[in-house]
Amino acid sequence: MRELGWKHAYFLDADHINLKTVERFLTPCDFFTMDVADLIGKSASAGEIDAFVIRHPELIGTVSIPRIDTPFQIDESFVRGVAAKFLAAVKDAGQIYRHLMEKKGEGNFVPEISMDETDTPQTPVELLIILAAIADEKIPIQTIAPKFTGRFNKGVDYVGDVPQFTKEFRDDLATIAFAIERYGLPANLKLSVHSGSDKFSIYAAIHDAVTEFNAGVHLKTAGTTWLEELIGLAEADGDALALAKEIYREAYGHSEELCVPYASVIDIDATKLPKPDEVDGWTSEQYVSALRHEQSNPAFNQNFRQLLHVGFKVAAKMGDRYLKMLEANEDVVARNVTTNLFDRHIKPVFLGTK
Repeated sequence: MRELGWKHAYFLDADHINLKTVERFLTPCDFFTMDVADLIGKSASAGEIDAFVIRHPELIGTVSIPRIDTPFQIDESFVRGVAAKFLAAVKDAGQIYRHLMEKKGEGNFVPEISMDETDTPQTPVELLIILAAIADEKIPIQTIAPKFTGRFNKGVDYVGDVPQFTKEFRDDLATIAFAIERYGLPANLKLSVHSGSDKFSIYAAIHDAVTEFNAGVHLKTAGTTWLEELIGLAEADGDALALAKEIYREAYGHSEELCVPYASVIDIDATKLPKPDEVDGWTSEQYVSALRHEQSNPAFNQNFRQLLHVGFKVAAKMGDRYLKMLEANEDVVARNVTTNLFDRHIKPVFLGTK
């Protein structure tokens, strides 16, 4: 950043941390995505739920959210049900936040809460109840990741109903704007879209909505950069292509263990994965065509791409061998990474251009 003369803010995200895993990220990171998935669906105590309901009588009855056409009719049992599902998770986020504040100091980091590890998308009222609980915990949350309709598989396009996603995204923006005013949450509170890279079919909807609402958005794209590194190595040919092929062989041989942690965000048809012996015979162009996310290319293989997406651990275990190969081919790798992030992600989402 210093070498390129960047003078604006940037952050290093400790992704999906909890109290058990946060310690090693405290020094280098200044953005913390608090993962409370294990507590979603585990009920808070009856006393905590009672206290929440008493604190928030405004959530019972007719709830009107500006820019959502139809008011919501909410009874106490609904509020109790949502609190039972999410309150324990929010309280866990509060514990994590206070630990971070003790270690990092107030205002020295960005807190995000991940609420996307649940079976169904939150309705606007459910999200409002969650935000009320977050305000109760006095977490100055800057981004929140709710659950959206459809599948956000790693490294490939959105799979689902784009108009329904668009409605949910816009309703969530309206709910956030309302919660900022009602509960005093930070004015820059924004939606976060997890596994957000390569979701080209919804970027126009995201851009149009955040522009209309004058809101920000956090798009998580880390995994796609690793794939562009591989594409760069394959393009470089020679030893770099050979390393890319070796990485695929190892990923293929350990596919089960690599895929298990990401089962909810990948959809790989093993019968459509090329055998490593076949890949060993590929040219640079064949490897790149199979991996690069160009759906108009008949050689593109989303199963191949998803397996390599979750196969980053193979490269990590190579250590300096992999890093030195990146350094030796920096120009071609950097070109692929930059083109992908700027032209295919930043421009459509934030600038509204294709």
